[in-house]
Amino acid sequence: MNEEIHFVTGKGGVGKSLVAASLALKKSLQGKRVLLVELGEQSFFQDFFNLPPVTFKPQLIRPQLSVALWKGEESLREYAKHLIKVEGLVKLFFENPVMRAFVNVAPALRELAILGKITSGPRRHGPPMPFDCLVIDSFATGHFLALLEAPKGMAEAVKIGPMGEQSSSILKTLRDPAICHYHIVTLPEELPATEAIELRSQLQKDFGIQSHFLLNKFIQTSLKSSDLQENSSDLFTEYLESKLKQQEIIFKKLKQESQDLRTLPWIFEADSWELTEKIAGSL
Repeated sequence: MNEEIHFVTGKGGVGKSLVAASLALKKSLQGKRVLLVELGEQSFFQDFFNLPPVTFKPQLIRPQLSVALWKGEESLREYAKHLIKVEGLVKLFFENPVMRAFVNVAPALRELAILGKITSGPRRHGPPMPFDCLVIDSFATGHFLALLEAPKGMAEAVKIGPMGEQSSSILKTLRDPAICHYHIVTLPEELPATEAIELRSQLQKDFGIQSHFLLNKFIQTSLKSSDLQENSSDLFTEYLESKLKQQEIIFKKLKQESQDLRTLPWIFEADSWELTEKIAGSL
């Protein structure tokens, strides 16, 4: 049963999927059985790693490393099958027009089902999964907060009964720092960094969750922007000076918010697995 869950999030376009894959690879190289989970309707890793279709069912892509794509309705259907035990009744339930309408107008059920599946191992609830660690390539910032809001809102609205108990159990697991770890990926740029800071603040304020920053595409050099000011005689030097100056400002800004900050190098590599391995080595 998995006792280690890593959520990777951040503003769209900051490289969170690559970071999630790198973290999953690192954990697998440590000897853990790892499942890299994509949330959403389409798989990024299918094209990125040139894989067969990535589906709800995990597929092994490297030693100790599997990948899966989890959607809300599939998670809900699996949970219903686990409870009811009869496939025909589950099918009847989901094909019933009234129940279909109910599921469609209650999107929080999908979010709740996803988080229920993600946390099922530590909670000892639902179908068992043969993994030591889950790495979740989660939704981008806004949708990620909505995902976490589902069990919180349900637990507050429904105090008793199975729904209330499950929601409270999921929320308790999400808040357990010994089990769940939260990684906010950002770039040395103003907009994604500001959004990362706001997300970290909201996670702490609204959920009591601690998170840390991963500053991606960081130019690793002993040079400072001030070193280039007197020599900005060509376009490349001017560009590098500008990037380093911005990077220094963002690094300081993030460091003021949290000492738990790690930089990931800006790597130029065309091969997907080579790139993932190099990022994994920096985590």
